[in-house]
Amino acid sequence: MNYRHAFHAGNFADVIKHIVLARILTYLHEKPAAFRVIDTHAGAGLYDLTGEEATRSAEWRTGIARLMQARFSESVAALVAPYLDIVRAFNPQRDLTAYPGSPLIARALLRPQDRLVACELEPNARKRLIGALRRDEQARVVDIDGWTALPAYVPPNERRGLVLIDPPYENRDEFERLTDGFAAAYRKWPTGIYMLWYPVKDRRATDELARRVATIANGSEKPEAKCLRVEFSVAPSAPDSGLVSAGLLIVNPPWPLASELKAILPELEKPLGVGGAARFRVELTRT
Repeated sequence: MNYRHAFHAGNFADVIKHIVLARILTYLHEKPAAFRVIDTHAGAGLYDLTGEEATRSAEWRTGIARLMQARFSESVAALVAPYLDIVRAFNPQRDLTAYPGSPLIARALLRPQDRLVACELEPNARKRLIGALRRDEQARVVDIDGWTALPAYVPPNERRGLVLIDPPYENRDEFERLTDGFAAAYRKWPTGIYMLWYPVKDRRATDELARRVATIANGSEKPEAKCLRVEFSVAPSAPDSGLVSAGLLIVNPPWPLASELKAILPELEKPLGVGGAARFRVELTRT
């Protein structure tokens, strides 16, 4: 499949991904030492929900639009607040017209000592991303292929941080490239947090992806599981359906993340699900 950010901005998969991104970066705030975020396939940064691409798919209407109207328990509202507050900041008139992508969400959660590297090879998307970040001194946009950037940019000088790998899945071998790219980066920086996004179209393929990533992360000498698998489905999969299920593999997850997601995701089933058919999974993946 070809997962182009502009057509899917603000959909259910973005909502899940960006809630998790915000939770991880909020966790990194707990220590004063600087951290770095490396976004390997950053996209354009900010998406016009009234533009042709977003209007054509209208996926944001059953994603972020529903979430903005949803009611949460007090504890879950506090957990999703960092993410929703960022979205609201890009929509000051209250009408939902813009959606921030991963690099802008990450930038909003940087402290003065933290840094962002956003990799984008496509010229138009890169130009828009540079404009969205307004040449921010804490955020650098680089003209480089994300797969090349993965081993090249780790470990960062800060020694703490997050690598977000969110490719467009244009090629059939993208899962293999994802696994190989992660392995190369992990060998150089085994203490970093890695967040790998993937579409769920073939259950056997996604199970194998999770197994391979967990094998790399867990290793043979450490019995503890270091790979958290998170998946969310808004409807049952069908041969002619679009994207109805997506997942994340989080390597070296912050310790509270699994319990936080087990609290958050049940309260997303109703607003994001189609006809009450939503379901989720949160589990530590072993080899």
